[in-house]
Amino acid sequence: MDIDETSSAEEGSPAAPAAGERTKHWRLLSEQLGSQIDDVRAEAARAERAREDAEQRLRELSVRHTEALISAWAAERERQGIRAELARMQGHIARTQPMLRRARMLLASIQTSKFWKARNAWFALKQRMRGGTGPLPYWLPDVDDDEGVFERNADYERWLNEHRVRPSDIERMREFLPPLPVRPVFSVIMPVYETPEKYLRAAIDSVQQQVYPHWELCIADDASRQPHVRAVLDEYAADPRVKIVYRQQNGHIAAASNSALELATGDFVALLDHDDLLSPDALFENALVVTRFPDVDVIYSDEDKIDDAGRRSDPYFKPDWSPDSLLSRNYVSHLGIYRRSIVEQIGGFRTGFEGSQDYDLLLRATELARRVEHIPRLLYHWRVHSGSVASSRSQKDYAYDAAQAAILEALERRGEPGRIVHSDAVPGTYTVRYELRTKDRVSIIIPTRDHGDDVDRCLRSIFERSTYPDIEVVLLDNGSTDEESLRVFGAWLEREPERVKLVRHDVPFNFSEINNYAATQASGTYLLFLNNDTEVITRDWLEAMVEQAQRPSIGAVGAKLLYEDGTVQHGGVIIGLGGVAGHSHKYFPGDAPGYFATLQTVNNFSAVTAACLMIRRAVFEEVGGFDEELAIAFNDVDFCLRVRAAGYFNVYLPHVELFHYESKSRGHEDTPEKMARFLREQLVMHERWRTAEVIDPHYNRNLTRLTEDYALGP
Repeated sequence: MDIDETSSAEEGSPAAPAAGERTKHWRLLSEQLGSQIDDVRAEAARAERAREDAEQRLRELSVRHTEALISAWAAERERQGIRAELARMQGHIARTQPMLRRARMLLASIQTSKFWKARNAWFALKQRMRGGTGPLPYWLPDVDDDEGVFERNADYERWLNEHRVRPSDIERMREFLPPLPVRPVFSVIMPVYETPEKYLRAAIDSVQQQVYPHWELCIADDASRQPHVRAVLDEYAADPRVKIVYRQQNGHIAAASNSALELATGDFVALLDHDDLLSPDALFENALVVTRFPDVDVIYSDEDKIDDAGRRSDPYFKPDWSPDSLLSRNYVSHLGIYRRSIVEQIGGFRTGFEGSQDYDLLLRATELARRVEHIPRLLYHWRVHSGSVASSRSQKDYAYDAAQAAILEALERRGEPGRIVHSDAVPGTYTVRYELRTKDRVSIIIPTRDHGDDVDRCLRSIFERSTYPDIEVVLLDNGSTDEESLRVFGAWLEREPERVKLVRHDVPFNFSEINNYAATQASGTYLLFLNNDTEVITRDWLEAMVEQAQRPSIGAVGAKLLYEDGTVQHGGVIIGLGGVAGHSHKYFPGDAPGYFATLQTVNNFSAVTAACLMIRRAVFEEVGGFDEELAIAFNDVDFCLRVRAAGYFNVYLPHVELFHYESKSRGHEDTPEKMARFLREQLVMHERWRTAEVIDPHYNRNLTRLTEDYALGP
């Protein structure tokens, strides 16, 4: 049968339809397979393109990676160069600082000598004998029967020349006034009583000459008897911004200030004494603060003194808000600016606090203030003359009594009762000794590796001189091998089995790690980290430290540490000195007052040294203890900065004194390995806290960052 016959037969047979369906089925199947093959081929093409793209990206990433490696290598080379240069600079500073200190001490000795004063008096006399009339030029010495010979401060004269307010500065301020979004009105409060005419005119003129125009001067004359007072005031009353009230009866400064306050309608009240001066930019600078911080309630600025010849001296560059420093002395003083609503809320000035009425006002106002701001500029000039409070010790005695009363009342209001110890050595300063609510256990943590003689002296001083009832010493042995040291440790365990605990922790030295570990072995409510090379001097040192550490606002508590010769090793830590941090007043005599009594008063500092540092265990655990990345250096500074960042204030106590023989356990940074480690930890502080550029809030940007003596900066 040929094909044609077969086909004809199939078409005519019953099986023909089935064969046609199969053909159709296979055709559809073939089409589906072909479509799938096309899809697979298309997917393969896409995959190929993706592979090519991936390879291209890989090549690009490889190039970038190589470039990154080269950049990282170059950066590391640069960092090494910077570190080397930093090390050279630190070495230079270390070499020159002692010479600078010796030179300054020699200069101070010369300038305070009788010969130097006689020399100044002689030159002044020669000037007069040559026919000079009127006041001498500012750069010549003058003689004043009450004040003695005026002593030049060449550093301050240089600083003033560089930072004085120039006419061009005033013009720029005036140009800035129109776009100011906030324009508060300042009511300048000035009580007046028997003011010499030239001082009264100068004070009023200093207000009228303000760059910032939105002010009113509220004057209350406290029944002055000198006729020139009313005549002068009536003359200035022609200015509608000058408001005057004449009191019929003398009521002293608090009552007179309240009379002036009744005239005030401004947003803020500024306090001006009747013989002092405002810098022309004073209210302008305060207006800028109000613009930047609309919720500010109290503002203060820096100040200096001015004499009859117009010579300025004794600049006081103050810290930012430091509430515990304020309880030691009225460091805020001038120029004080207060939101008027707060002043009215607290009832204004209180009679009975004359002489410290502004201190009392400040203590009460800051308890309600939402924000306190400090302007690090000299905006107030305190007049020095024979009748001024600034120059006469006898006129301050009543003010000291009023200040103590104001502080005691503040303690009661705040629920932190205590007593005041007044310093006769540094008049006008006060030490608050708080009542101990409880006498919970203090765990004194002393890490050591060998050095049994140091440990023995340290423990003897603790147990022979301390009066606090509940002490636990955690002696952490970090791998001691010296037999005599081990014998000393064992002897103390036998002598004080209930109060000395020996904890062995033999790991490579890491100050942070071993102290963190020791804290886990301690049972006290308070942790006191203490170096093994210290010796207690003050008998009630633990009571004094617990008094502060118990307070909810306080974090780390530090002490005054002295070298063996009685000079200061630690008086608080200032961030930024030497690039990271430095000790306040290092090498000063232990009984020196320091910068405006800072060394002899309780003060807030950003940090205190862990050579003697107390803190509540709860706060220690809250901030996570010491950072173990900082094994040797700056771990205490970093710790205190984290405590401050958590909202606590750190505080230095001058009335707690110990000797510190410093760094005997590990030596100094005198090997390449130690120097490299030191520089690494320094870099951590730079990156974490920007210590090379930030201004310590408890210091002042106008003071030096090169030395520890509070000298003027650039």
